[in-house]
Amino acid sequence: MAPITKTCRISGKNFIITDEDQAFYVKMGVPMPTLCPEERTRRKLIWRNERKLYHRKCDLCQKTIISIYSPDKPYKVYCPSCYHSDKWDALKYGRDFDFNRPFFEQFNELMLAVPALSLNLQKENQNCDYTNLTTQNKDSYLIFAALKSEDSYYCTYLHRCKNTVDSFFVFDCELCYECIDCYNCYQLFYSQNCQNCNSSYFLNDCKSCEQCFGCSGLVNKKYHIFNKPCVPEEYKKRVAEYMSSKEAFLEAQKGFNSIKLASPHKYYAGLQNENFSGDHVSFSKNAEFCFDCTNLEDCKYCTWLHDSRDCYDCYAWGQKGEMGYENHLCGNNFYNVMFCDACWNEVSETYYCHSCFNNVKNLFGCTGLEHKEFCIFNKQYSREEYFLLKEKIIEHMKKTGEWGEFFPANVSPFCYNETVAEEYFPLTEGSAREYGFRWFTDNSANLYQGQKITLPWSSKDASPEIVSQILSCETCGKNYKFIKQEFDFYKRFDLPLPCQCFDCRYQKRRLLRNPRALWNRACAECSKNILTSYSPDRTEKVLCEECYLKTVY
Repeated sequence: MAPITKTCRISGKNFIITDEDQAFYVKMGVPMPTLCPEERTRRKLIWRNERKLYHRKCDLCQKTIISIYSPDKPYKVYCPSCYHSDKWDALKYGRDFDFNRPFFEQFNELMLAVPALSLNLQKENQNCDYTNLTTQNKDSYLIFAALKSEDSYYCTYLHRCKNTVDSFFVFDCELCYECIDCYNCYQLFYSQNCQNCNSSYFLNDCKSCEQCFGCSGLVNKKYHIFNKPCVPEEYKKRVAEYMSSKEAFLEAQKGFNSIKLASPHKYYAGLQNENFSGDHVSFSKNAEFCFDCTNLEDCKYCTWLHDSRDCYDCYAWGQKGEMGYENHLCGNNFYNVMFCDACWNEVSETYYCHSCFNNVKNLFGCTGLEHKEFCIFNKQYSREEYFLLKEKIIEHMKKTGEWGEFFPANVSPFCYNETVAEEYFPLTEGSAREYGFRWFTDNSANLYQGQKITLPWSSKDASPEIVSQILSCETCGKNYKFIKQEFDFYKRFDLPLPCQCFDCRYQKRRLLRNPRALWNRACAECSKNILTSYSPDRTEKVLCEECYLKTVY
C-alpha cells in the first residue's frame, strides 16, 4: 500500500496515512480517519475535565458533594457511595436503537438519562475529597491524576510522592516544591527534568546532584552554584542571600534561566527507545508521535499511555492495553476497545461506550454498566442477538458518517474551557463558539470578596492567621486561600508565599514543558536530522542522543 494524503475536514490541513497506518485500520476494521492527528486529539480532550471541581448535590442521597459536573449541567450525578450501591440499575435505562436517527444523537439522550459518577476514577483514597483521577492517596488536596501519594497539594500527574506541593509530572519524590518532570528527588525546589537530586534549588536536567543552586546539565555534583563549584560555607551563605528578598530571588532566577538556555538539550526526554518519535517516552519500540508514555510497542499518536501495544490515538492510560483506537481514559487491562471514554478494569470487545467498567465485554453504545456483556444502549441481548444488531448499527453509522469517529464535542458533558483541550488547543470564547463548542462562565470565582492584603515575601514573615484570609491572584484576580498544611510547608522551608491562584500556578508550570508537537531540525553538533519538540526558531542548543551523551557525561 502506498501512503495516502488526506485533508482534515476541520482544520483543512493535509496529513499522511502511511502504509503501516492503513494496515492498522484494516486490522481494526475501521475506516481511515477524516481528521488530522491534532484535531483527533482535541476531540478526545474535550472529554477530559481534569481539574475543574464544583459543589453540587448528589441526585440520589441529596448530600452536597464535589463533582467534575457543574450544578447547571443537565445530568443526573451520583456520589461514589450511591453510584456503586444497589439502589439503582443502569440496565433499567436500556432502550432500542432507532435506525431513523443518528447514533450520536441517541447516545447523548442515553447519557442524559443514566446517572453519572461525580468524579472520575477516585477510589481508595483517605481524606482526599478535592481530587479527581486519583487512586490510593492520603491526606492530599487539589491533586489530580495522582497515585499512592501523601500529604501533597496542588499537583497534577503525581505518583508515589510525599509532602510535595505545586508540582507537575513528579514521581517517587518527597518534600519537593515547584518541580516538573522530576524523579526520585528529595527536598528539591524550582527544578525541572531532574533525577535523584536532593537539597537543591533551581536545577535543570541534573542527575544525582546535592546542595546545588541554579545549575543545568550536571551529574554527580555537590556544592555548585550556577554550574561552578564552591565551598559549603559559601554555598549556604549565597543561597540564603538569594532567598532573602524578592529582588535577589528574581535575579537568581534570571541567572538560572541563562544557564539553562546555554546548556545542551537532548532532543527528547526519555530513555531506552527503539524506532520512536515524541517526547517524555521511555522503554518503547515502534512508537511514533507519542508523549508521556512508557513501555509501548507498535503505537502511534498516543499520550499518557503505558504498558500497551497496537494502539492508535489513545489518551490515558493503558496498564495494560492492546488493540485500542480512539479512546480516552481506558486502562487496567483492555483489549480491542475503540471509541470509548472512561472505561476501565478488564474491558474487552467494547465500542462507543462511556463509564463502563469492572469486567465488561461485548458492549456497544452503553454508559454506566458494570459486570455486563452483550448490551447495546444499556439493553441486554443474547449473544446471537448482540452480534446481529451490532453489525446492523455499524452499517447504519457508516451511512450517517459516524462509524470510525470518536464522540463529537456536542455529546461531551463538559464545556471547552473546562477541559484539557483548552490547555493544549487554546481558544477564545468567541473562537470556541465558532467551532460549535460550549463555553462555561464561572460566576462564583469571586463570590467571596475579602480585604485586599499585601503578602510578605517570605513565609517566615507571615502570621498563621493568613490561612483565614481571602487573597486575590495577582495574575487573573481570582480569589484563593492558603490551607494550613501548605502554609506550614512554606514556613518549614522558608519559601516565598505564592501570589497566584492554583490555576495560574498550574498554567505557568505547564508552559515550562515543551509542546506536544514535533519539528525537524538539525543536531547542533553533528547536523544529523532530529525530530524534536524544540521548534526550529528556539535558541536552545539541541543535540541528538549520541552528541548529548558525549557532551553531558
